[in-house]
Amino acid sequence: MPDRRIVVATHNAGKLREFAEILADADTRAISAGELGLAAPEETGQTLEENALIKARLAAQRSGLPAIADDSGLFVDALDGAPGVHSANWSETPKGRDHRKAMHRLWRMLERTGACEPWSARFRTVICLAHPNGDFEFFKGSVEGRIIWPMRGYGGFGYDPIFQPDGFDRTFAQMDNVEKNQISHRAVALGKFKAACLGN
Repeated sequence: MPDRRIVVATHNAGKLREFAEILADADTRAISAGELGLAAPEETGQTLEENALIKARLAAQRSGLPAIADDSGLFVDALDGAPGVHSANWSETPKGRDHRKAMHRLWRMLERTGACEPWSARFRTVICLAHPNGDFEFFKGSVEGRIIWPMRGYGGFGYDPIFQPDGFDRTFAQMDNVEKNQISHRAVALGKFKAACLGN
């Protein structure tokens, strides 16, 4: 990446902000897919890896630049891993994404299981780096924790208000960006990407 530009293939403002903050010290200019006018592809994969590859590969092909994309999911043990790869889909409504609705759905499902606390869960992220020539590689990160109810905190995005990482007494949504970006699943995966691809 001689000109140190990379496309971040997301239209999610929260994700884009996290990517930009974590990559800020890497002397790399992150360009969003929206900035380049790239439409978001349909995520038809059945795994995080497949969806990340779909997004990164399309952005690289259309921009002529290296592109990174992630797919992330919340995996709840008492729900047999749901919502998992479908985490974003749970929030879809005719008017756009509503993560509060998704969190209430998750809570209702947990109640129906009769499972007792702690409700163990983990966030997982897979980042795909794709090149215009078709080459690609994956970088993975995860963070263990548990589901909290009711929701706590107003920061972050997605399912952050109901996820409390192990070793902490606050949810991701109760942390500031600096603290969350030191431990999050996305930070772990991006750290691996930076070490492998941006070290020099």
